[in-house]
Amino acid sequence: MERVTAADYQDIATPADPRISPDGDRVAFLRRQPTDDEEYEATVYLADVAGGDPRRLTLAEGSDAEPRWSPSGDRIAFTSTRGADDDRQQLWVLPVDGGEARRVTDVVGGVSEIAWSPDGERIAFVQSVTAEDREEDRDLSVPAEYEPDEHPDPRVIDRTVYRSDQQFFDGRRSGVYVVDADAAVGGATATDPAEGVERVTDRDADFAAPDWGDADTLYFAEEVGDDPDDSAEIAIRAHDVESGETEHVHTTTGWGAAIAATADGRVAFTHAEPEQVSMQPVDLRVVDRETGAVTDLTGEIDRGLGYEAAPQWGPDDATLYFATPDEGKTALWRVPADGGAAPERFLRPGTVSGATVGGDDGAGPGEVTVAFAASEPDHPGDVFAHDAWSGETTRLTELNADYLAEREIPKPEEIRFESDGTEIQGWVLTPPEFDPDGEGGEEDEEGEEFPLAVEIHGGPHAMWSTAGTMWHEFQTLAARGYVVFWSNPRGSTGYGEAFMQAIERDWGDVTLSDVMAGVEAVAERPYVDETNAFVTGGSFGGFMTAWAVGQTDYFRAAVSQRGVYDLTGFYGSTDGAYKLLEGDFDTVPSEEPGWLWEQSPTGHADEVETPTLLVHSEDDTRTPICTAELYHRILRKNGVDTRFVRYPREGHELSRSGEPGHVVDRIERIVRWFDGYSEHHDAPRALDRPDEEGLSAAEDGDEEGEADES
Repeated sequence: MERVTAADYQDIATPADPRISPDGDRVAFLRRQPTDDEEYEATVYLADVAGGDPRRLTLAEGSDAEPRWSPSGDRIAFTSTRGADDDRQQLWVLPVDGGEARRVTDVVGGVSEIAWSPDGERIAFVQSVTAEDREEDRDLSVPAEYEPDEHPDPRVIDRTVYRSDQQFFDGRRSGVYVVDADAAVGGATATDPAEGVERVTDRDADFAAPDWGDADTLYFAEEVGDDPDDSAEIAIRAHDVESGETEHVHTTTGWGAAIAATADGRVAFTHAEPEQVSMQPVDLRVVDRETGAVTDLTGEIDRGLGYEAAPQWGPDDATLYFATPDEGKTALWRVPADGGAAPERFLRPGTVSGATVGGDDGAGPGEVTVAFAASEPDHPGDVFAHDAWSGETTRLTELNADYLAEREIPKPEEIRFESDGTEIQGWVLTPPEFDPDGEGGEEDEEGEEFPLAVEIHGGPHAMWSTAGTMWHEFQTLAARGYVVFWSNPRGSTGYGEAFMQAIERDWGDVTLSDVMAGVEAVAERPYVDETNAFVTGGSFGGFMTAWAVGQTDYFRAAVSQRGVYDLTGFYGSTDGAYKLLEGDFDTVPSEEPGWLWEQSPTGHADEVETPTLLVHSEDDTRTPICTAELYHRILRKNGVDTRFVRYPREGHELSRSGEPGHVVDRIERIVRWFDGYSEHHDAPRALDRPDEEGLSAAEDGDEEGEADES
């Protein structure tokens, strides 16, 4: 049996966005896997709930996303970059039982958030375009001679939030559109492709989340307020596609919105209180368009909705289904839409990355089938179906069966410990072939000891589990001989409102006390060498890694990834995440500049002696690289062992969806940095080794596009 390595990332397939057919018999999903150091293959697959091997539906060309069943179940719409010279997703429609996919759009802004009308005649979608694009109708059909500018020169900014997702908006706003489902680029069924696309919203505002009620009514959300970029207000609109009239239905608040509508005018939506919005749990509510009455459906549970699965109406239009983080797992819930009963948690699988409900028209809670993608401790992700009739859950795929059959995959152990009187949940993963009795071989009668690697999650209002996107990194560290410890300290979601809000105005000390309480509990184990402990984390975890080494010399080395190091610099340079400062700290830099410096890792950087590697993405708009540059310079000036690794072309999602070669390189550099200061590894410091020694890119002889070490 082989041990997991960082380079194994190239061999791992993961599922996403499972969509169950209207009758509940089949599941369409995305299968995603690296093809080389720079790209992934993402294609649509189909699995039968009754069993059998999944089959691929779409070509391995371009990158596919968002498979969506037609109401009749005979077609699947999806977006893809196939046949394109750029990364703009376009809309395609594919007959499920045979035939070629048909391209439906050629629009300048790309296609996302697609939704079929109930009669199957139209498809709504979102694209981001400029006012000039609309004036020239490029948002309806791109002229053959059109060549877009790479970026404005100079770039003129007139918005509070002007970039996100690795790119500048450059005057683009997201709008809602409708296209004839039978249209085709090139005129297969439409004499003029432009006639197939209809502009629903036509002004400089940001719209999102289209969802149909009846066949003529399209609902969507609009960011509103005096400055929509700086507002928590979101208006829900209803658009009559025949008359072209749009009405205001309700205004909610929150950090983004999800909506789901019925034919009789009821709209489910997410809501969070606007005061310090980043600290508020997300509730599920329903507004009746006819009466205006609003019903709060989740006020009785101490869990806020997560991003794992959007709220969805069941086939009976009387039951709503939703997901929440729940103590290290994802919980799936159902609730009567009239609020007549409290939500019921009916399933609590591993780490869910999408769930949908299907069944015959009118099927109630006991008659539906739920499809979901989940990762569990023994695998990085598969597709499952839950039959409400029998209560049984069936695994529909084994995407990594061959890979897993050849690897040693240790299972994590859940632990509970106390910190300041609060119970904290965590996990411990030991190296493969670890002897739980602590009995060593002939040369080690007292049992073997292992170094400790501590991982801290981002967010800060997030939740880790035993699987998910960190599965491969944790397994790689364990395979390298580290005991891996991770936890959900206060501030995490999934443990109630008070738990999440416990870090108000104190990201650093509260979180660190919880993490160190867990470290102390794990370090008491005889097989853990507490004198050889290491720490890493990304985003908020990067903040906490830098905070930890500024407060304690417990760790022999640290790797801080994509972190926030100066809260004032973060406030001015981030995208919409500046609301984290206003919400979590209830302040802005002009009010308490000195105090914010003390709450920042840079305010304590002069105390750092721990060797610290900094890893950052150059196109990160969530935690921009400027604060890492400041922190790195302070460490250099103070003579601390440090190195700055910068990844070009990468944004904040480096560890989850970055270029495969960069994902592998990042994990290898973490391991190499730790190994160089570990007494349990015969390895020199990374600073004393040739720059690329021991890294896959160098072994492959392909150093093009590698990280830049400063």
